[in-house]
Amino acid sequence: MRIDVFTLFPEYLTGALSTTILSRGIEQQLLDVRLHDPRNHTEDRHRSVDDAPFGGGPGMVMMPGPIFAAVEAAQPPRPLLLLSPSGCRFDQEYAEELSVLDGFSLLCGRYEGVDQRVAEHLCDGEISIGDFVLAGGEAAALVIIEAVARLVPGVLGNEASSAEESFSGGLLEYPQYTRPADFRGWTVPEVLRSGDHGKVARWRRAQALRRTMERRPDLVASPISDADTKLLQEFPEGP
Repeated sequence: MRIDVFTLFPEYLTGALSTTILSRGIEQQLLDVRLHDPRNHTEDRHRSVDDAPFGGGPGMVMMPGPIFAAVEAAQPPRPLLLLSPSGCRFDQEYAEELSVLDGFSLLCGRYEGVDQRVAEHLCDGEISIGDFVLAGGEAAALVIIEAVARLVPGVLGNEASSAEESFSGGLLEYPQYTRPADFRGWTVPEVLRSGDHGKVARWRRAQALRRTMERRPDLVASPISDADTKLLQEFPEGP
């Protein structure tokens, strides 16, 4: 998968791209992440990429010229998505949609944002990671890249891991435990030590459902199915 990122601060991303699963994916040639700096496509000696907004107001706006030139020179994979607080909300379903593509591209805004002509005539859409404002799109770009990359076959190394995590299947992830079985008097649920894999699977489904109903009820269809109702009755207590 090829992912192109257009940013005024490529060094912001290089550290993360050289560590953890992202570096492994790049080393294994499962990921091809390319960083492009619009400053390299300016036409003045000051390498200007921003200017005051028409109509007045605080801050500066990223000019269209360097951005268009950078994108046209790179010919990046589409869609090209502008990271913006006014974009469509990024979630696990969106990550899954991007993960099946051959590639996509991200444009990181800065200052007061980008000239609207960039959004309208260069980008294919806008994307947001939440209802808050950051200094720029670089942090959001890393969130999206990691969320998508771990869904690319081979990047995680354990394909079952991503299938059982939070939001996979629409629910939050069930509680996890490891050794020791008794830590300071807090014990691991007996069902997880029973060796009954079918019962463990049912317990995990019940815990994921209960946790989601308590913490993110917006993710659970109402009313729940008869099968899920029976699971909650089979395991009435939380972990």
